[in-house]
Amino acid sequence: MEIDPTSPVPLHEQVAAAIRRAIVDGEAKPGERLPPARDLAAVLGVNSNTVFRSLHTLRDEGILEFSRGRGVSVTGAAPQRSAVVEKARELVALARRFGYRPDELVQIIEQVS
Repeated sequence: MEIDPTSPVPLHEQVAAAIRRAIVDGEAKPGERLPPARDLAAVLGVNSNTVFRSLHTLRDEGILEFSRGRGVSVTGAAPQRSAVVEKARELVALARRFGYRPDELVQIIEQVS
């Protein structure tokens, strides 16, 4: 997981996105516990409050579950990578319809992100 402190995206959103991606990529499976927030904060180079805020967001989305004495674990309601892939396909199709090449589309995505 990489966090970019110079990005306009708030740190807690970057942390939440990194955790979502780890779940989608199978690095954290349903039922598995996440490392303690302080450990995640140290690895990511952010304040532990930033990680706590991200974890609460993911809990509210139903992706994580908090258990007293057991920590934070991944629920079975993991985010779907297929939704992102489907939207990417739609974007590529739209770009083709308007005559954009793939490299031009990449530039547009980099400009808006």
